[in-house]
Amino acid sequence: MSRAIPPRQPVGDPFTGALLRVGYVYLLAASLSSEVEPVFSGQLTVRYGLRYLGKPFLAVVPALVALDYGDFLTGDAAWEFLTKRSNLYPRSDVIGYRHDGTDEMIPVKQLDLAIPPMALAYSDAESALPLAEVTGLVGAEEAFPARLCAFLARYDTLADFWAAQQPSNPDADAG
Repeated sequence: MSRAIPPRQPVGDPFTGALLRVGYVYLLAASLSSEVEPVFSGQLTVRYGLRYLGKPFLAVVPALVALDYGDFLTGDAAWEFLTKRSNLYPRSDVIGYRHDGTDEMIPVKQLDLAIPPMALAYSDAESALPLAEVTGLVGAEEAFPARLCAFLARYDTLADFWAAQQPSNPDADAG
């Protein structure tokens, strides 16, 4: 008896705000800033890429998990399995899109689930190619999806972000 393979459904969270490029990094902001021109503003989709073991600069956004005993998982059920129970089934396969939009299929055992996932901003829920990898959040915590806040640093204002980027001066503390 064959099972029907469900359509891909990558886990993602909607976000309304702005994608900002600040230096070499991209930030999601809850509101527009007069200091920085947004790369994109409006409704975005944030997805999460699981990083490759030994190659953390590569990531796959899970859209379908094929369990080694024949079942399939998509969406939040796939995310929950991958982040909480995938060590029980290391031969399961993750089907989705890499962080560069390329189709990918990779065994769970080749993913590094001990490091935080890559947060990726997409212009819409259907896109496979992200606009950018997001490395921080600017705004009140309640403005962002809870899953996203668990992985990224959050700053109340853009000035707080800039202050956090300045190296501390140990001589100034000495006195």
